[in-house]
Amino acid sequence: MFVSFFPRPRLFFLSAALWSALAVLVWYAVGRPLGARLGFGPPPQPVIGIGMFWARPFLWFDLYFLAAVGLFAAAWRLLAPHPYWRWSVLGSALILYVTYVQVEVAVGVNNWYGPFWDMVQAALSHTARITAAQYYRELATFLGLALLAVTVGVLTSFFVSHYIFRWRAAMNDFYAAHWPQVRTIEGAAQRIQEDTMRFSSTMEDLGVSFVGSVMTLIAFIPVLTKLSTHITRLPLVGETPNALVLAAIAWSAFGTGFLALVGVKLPGLQFRIQRVEAAYRKELVYGEDDPARAAPPTLRELFGSVRGAYFTLYFHYVYFNVARIFYLQLDAIFAIVVLGPSVVAGVITFGLLNQITGAFDQVRGAFQYLVTSWSTIVELQSIYKRLRAFEAAIGESLAADPGQSRDPDLDAAAWAGRTPNS
Repeated sequence: MFVSFFPRPRLFFLSAALWSALAVLVWYAVGRPLGARLGFGPPPQPVIGIGMFWARPFLWFDLYFLAAVGLFAAAWRLLAPHPYWRWSVLGSALILYVTYVQVEVAVGVNNWYGPFWDMVQAALSHTARITAAQYYRELATFLGLALLAVTVGVLTSFFVSHYIFRWRAAMNDFYAAHWPQVRTIEGAAQRIQEDTMRFSSTMEDLGVSFVGSVMTLIAFIPVLTKLSTHITRLPLVGETPNALVLAAIAWSAFGTGFLALVGVKLPGLQFRIQRVEAAYRKELVYGEDDPARAAPPTLRELFGSVRGAYFTLYFHYVYFNVARIFYLQLDAIFAIVVLGPSVVAGVITFGLLNQITGAFDQVRGAFQYLVTSWSTIVELQSIYKRLRAFEAAIGESLAADPGQSRDPDLDAAAWAGRTPNS
């Protein structure tokens, strides 16, 4: 699944995580201060609107990101050549960057909330005179951000679709290269054709949303920390430093742990469904060529196993969905509950209320990645188990050949010499 697309996956992902963490630390400790000294510091007044993307601090970050990616990619290009290097390394970096841009659009919209809704409050309460030109100018600012979000979102979706298909193509090439040894393995055709397709499409959903969640946390936690200076009290808790950040983390951690506990049986049930479906499909395929196979009693028995597996899964999803939907309903009003003492005391404006709830929802939603993606994660786990079992069977089939390694990572050198079919 991974060695076919990434160079030496275990080391690659570990190095990518460590390099990313180092790059973030260096950015805040050295990169951003250095940019300010070189003339790339923030302007006197915050830029609200699409102009924030060509302000000097943003351009300086672009240069820093390009340098960090260039060093990392060049190192892997030299140390571990791979046929899908451009897609797996540079493509992943591009997805990371455009996801960051999308998150920054959300930050820009959140920054727009404050002055706009304060202006609306002033107009409605007759505390300040607001002209139609001012009102529509602010709406035009939002429209610029919205158009940028649509453009980047569409282009990102187009690129990610090609990226994921290249990953599927890499898996297909890798498994097909071992077809003479594995064609007799149960479900080999299905796993190469269907499971690789499902794995890639599921990774598209989960991977992009995971990267978006991480980038949202990086972008919005400083925003929420700054806004926490206006919110110092929490219901039932009282005075709390960084109240908004702590509330978002605590509530999201509770939801994630709660739903993981409730849904602990679901991955195994999904895997069982894949097994009984494969057995039923296999008998039908054999019946196409052999009249002695796929007899009605046999099919009834196999389909009975399919029925039992699905009905068991449906039962367990009943209580899981009760827990999930109940939590999400409470989640919809959690930010308003947290802001209750400040709203009652009248210490925040309407614009600040919208700005805080917007940032709070972004951070809370990012922390709740597992909550919102749990059903998809369960499906991916079942696909992963099937493909891992298939790869284990490949290893056993190749064990008789001393020239082949059973560890896919150790086959990377031979794989690196191939040319991708793309």
